[in-house]
Amino acid sequence: MSDNAHTDAMPADGLAAMVRRGLDDSLRFVVPIAIAFAVGAVLLLAIGENPLETYGLMFSEAFSSQRRFAATLSAATPLLFTAVATAICFRTGVFNVGVDGAFILGGLAAATFGVMLPMSIGWWIIPLSILAAMLVAAFWLWIPGVLLARLDVDEVVSTLMLNFVALGIAGFLVNGVLLSETSGNNTTETIHSTAELSRLLPPSTLHSGFLLGLACVFAYALWSSWTPAGFEAKLVGLNKRFARAVGISIPSTIIVVMVISGLVAGLGGASHALGQVHKFSDGFSAGYGFTGMAVALLARNSALGIVFGAILFGALASAGTTIQLFSDIPLDIVNVIEGTVMIFAVVELGKLTLWRKGKRP
Repeated sequence: MSDNAHTDAMPADGLAAMVRRGLDDSLRFVVPIAIAFAVGAVLLLAIGENPLETYGLMFSEAFSSQRRFAATLSAATPLLFTAVATAICFRTGVFNVGVDGAFILGGLAAATFGVMLPMSIGWWIIPLSILAAMLVAAFWLWIPGVLLARLDVDEVVSTLMLNFVALGIAGFLVNGVLLSETSGNNTTETIHSTAELSRLLPPSTLHSGFLLGLACVFAYALWSSWTPAGFEAKLVGLNKRFARAVGISIPSTIIVVMVISGLVAGLGGASHALGQVHKFSDGFSAGYGFTGMAVALLARNSALGIVFGAILFGALASAGTTIQLFSDIPLDIVNVIEGTVMIFAVVELGKLTLWRKGKRP
């Protein structure tokens, strides 16, 4: 009798565990956002603004019409790529902060090929430009991958410093051999019209790069959950000693995930160059690599969380630039919200809430 009761109780226990895990994951996503908006509300009150009216205006500017929602998705597009590129490394235990540099160099490569390749090859300009961007960015992140795997050079330091090197290289080239003769300083020539990614909802700026970003998220979900390489990468992140004991090469895994991260970041840079700005200029990346890192942290490296997080930050960016036209609210409030989300996204949920007694295994 007791054995039957125990057997009957197992499914219920398993269901309860799934519910708790789902609630845990939801709270991990919602709590940092709620805290960030609360902090923003305090600052708005301090400057004499009504938080409810401000947030209502931001929501309206981000989602209330097809045009505004398209603008939000357009702002979210580069974040899909940079968040995936970051999450690939984070789940392997590699704290890669160099995605922004890879994004920049990938965009520069795509914009250069989009100008220099002959228009006679037609639509082949697009895949060739994208391929160039991915290879350049993959090589760029291969460097700190090798330094970490072979020489044990701290990846935070190396990738952070390489961001500055990437900015320097891009600035040197765009003000030198790649400088436009017609468009002024600090910019390349505009890419050929055949190199431009198609618009999804004209006249909005939303382009087919958004679909590429979703495809990257989907591929990341498959890689992380259904492939041996994804499982090995996760195992390395969880326990390097055990991973080594079962025959996984730690150095090879680190290099591979850094290269994959570079490929995705380069694709994102190409998408932005070919679909959004149609050239490369100083300020090409509005900190997309670092915002993508915040999205990955908030999503806890989950594919679905990356989509929602990218849309959230895209909405903040899109609405933040427009509400200044209708109010005296400074754009800095958006930066405060983004920064607060990033801070609390890395805090253990059990230290913020008391809804559970034990720690999740």
